[in-house]
Amino acid sequence: MEQHQPKIAIIDSNTLAVMGMKQLIMSVSPVVCVDTFGCMAELEANHPEQYVHFFVAMNIVLENRSFFIQHCHRTIVLTLSVCPDKQLSDFHCLCVSVPGNDLVRSMLMMMQHGHRRNDNIAGTRPTPQTDSRSLSDREAEVMVLIVKGYINKEIADLLHIGLSTVITHRKNIMEKLGVKSVSALTIYAVMHGYVDINKI
Repeated sequence: MEQHQPKIAIIDSNTLAVMGMKQLIMSVSPVVCVDTFGCMAELEANHPEQYVHFFVAMNIVLENRSFFIQHCHRTIVLTLSVCPDKQLSDFHCLCVSVPGNDLVRSMLMMMQHGHRRNDNIAGTRPTPQTDSRSLSDREAEVMVLIVKGYINKEIADLLHIGLSTVITHRKNIMEKLGVKSVSALTIYAVMHGYVDINKI
């Protein structure tokens, strides 16, 4: 039986912003399908009811407020301000003008805790890792410390192992999980329950 793939829509006229947000959503939740639209008319022409979430530029929400108010529990407003006074109070807002790691952290918090009405981003519930990529207990310990921001020397000292052993573990972790950055490793660690997003 084929599983239904959740769909997310990004609506923003800024092509570069759309590409970046699509990449971020897909890295955080690879099981979702992400469609992009440059304007509201494009979304309306493509059956908006099929989308579980809308990631929308603030100006588009303001111009089409009646539509998005009806779907406020599915709407995430992309804003440039972290100040609550400059965000829309009826919606969950995601500030996109922050460093990449902070944006990933905000997305992960949204997934882990849900936004209004406790609706988690579709398809992002953690699932147990049971395939051949499973980490050893020691690799899991090293990964958690990497995600928490410790450098190799600190990890070696904390775990009472050699620096070269930490480097080998780090390399093996990245290869096993198929990730190339600490951000991607953080996503994996949070999604699989190794770390709480509030503790990193």
